[in-house]
Amino acid sequence: MSTNPPDLRPDLAPAANIRSAARPGQPTIGMVSLGCPKALVDSERILTRLRAEGYAITGDYAGADSVIVNTCGFLDSAKAESLDAIGEALNENGKVIVTGCLGAEEDYIRGTHPSVLAVTGPHQYEQVLDAVHAAVPPDPDPYIDLLPPAGLKLTPRHFAYLKISEGCNHKCKFCIIPDMRGKLVSRPAHAVLREAEKLVESGVHEILVISQDTSAYGVDRRHDTHPWKGGEVRTHMTDLAREMGKLGAWVRLHYVYPYPHVDKLIPEMGENLLPYLDIPFQHSHPDVLKRMARPAASSKTLERIATWRSINPEIVLRSTFIVGYPGETEAEFQHLLDWMEEARLDRVGAFKYENVAGARSNVLPDHVSEGLKEERYARFMEVAQRISAEKLAAKVGSTLDVIVDEVDGEGAVCRTKADAPEIDGNLFIDEGFEDLSPGDILPVRVDEASEYDLWGTPV
Repeated sequence: MSTNPPDLRPDLAPAANIRSAARPGQPTIGMVSLGCPKALVDSERILTRLRAEGYAITGDYAGADSVIVNTCGFLDSAKAESLDAIGEALNENGKVIVTGCLGAEEDYIRGTHPSVLAVTGPHQYEQVLDAVHAAVPPDPDPYIDLLPPAGLKLTPRHFAYLKISEGCNHKCKFCIIPDMRGKLVSRPAHAVLREAEKLVESGVHEILVISQDTSAYGVDRRHDTHPWKGGEVRTHMTDLAREMGKLGAWVRLHYVYPYPHVDKLIPEMGENLLPYLDIPFQHSHPDVLKRMARPAASSKTLERIATWRSINPEIVLRSTFIVGYPGETEAEFQHLLDWMEEARLDRVGAFKYENVAGARSNVLPDHVSEGLKEERYARFMEVAQRISAEKLAAKVGSTLDVIVDEVDGEGAVCRTKADAPEIDGNLFIDEGFEDLSPGDILPVRVDEASEYDLWGTPV
């Protein structure tokens, strides 16, 4: 699990896109946002509501009247990271409000940190606001306190995460997210598109669509229709993606389960609707998938991947996998390695299985030893790294469109259409970068490649 920037640290200046200068006497709130992009969107919503109520936002413990810690509780290691962040906030500030996924376990949090002011669960925005009001009463000035049209963002100005639904209908045995966040609840299509439009109008050049299951978007609403731009749009993944692709920004789809209707989008991916799918395969062996209670466990994924690539040769596939799942045999693990060799996914991550309090996988027989999990993880990543290096080496000499993320005195850090921020690779420009700015999109000739990154020259 990663900590989404910007971290709140006493010796770290806050990111400019979340700081709002406080007028004299204005209540000021800080935020520590941990975990996945979905949690980051929750943090943005909370900060937007607080800013609208007249609170100033800071990235400095010393300047905050209170600090909100948005926690992650997916794995035990993430829980430990969350407890550490809460402890640091208490030491540096003292007035701490806890929310997020780990907030569903209030007794667990208070067992370590009994002095936190309040604990709320995931996407409980009203309860968070109530806790802030109790700790630091609002003092709005309608003549001064202005809110940016797109709300407050914790990401750089040129890209933004857009959450299209909450919760999940799956019952994967290793996951407790449905217990924490409930069943699937999709936002109406016109509301999502209106938010996307505002983001683009505010200067966002890349929208990253997130949810627990993007492919299931709208199932709970029976794919109802809504008025949009003189016509109608269904609350459905394909309709939403097509309409978002018309807004003029890059659109990147995350957490896409390979349901049949995904096939309809493959031919349309290219200029704005990026040829990129983040699909959580988790494993390849049917018996392991069955023990995981994964959806679409019997899908012929290799055939689907081959079909997608025949339709759209530019498509990039990323995924994550679990190694050392309870009962995983050497033969099942070797099946995964062989599958990887054939699938040749472009971007791959993995994590070693961990028990999570409340997960049904905890009681499965034949848990894999920590030593064997470590050994299998190393073998898996060796294969994934080699495939990545081979695929990136094949890009040397080609020209790719990139988006600029950072520019300093030494060069520019960029990403291609194949790279999502933070989780994938980068393309670095060492020469001819002086006139570039974050958010610029430009063609670059690829000159050099490593296992995960590229280097290039503007064309």
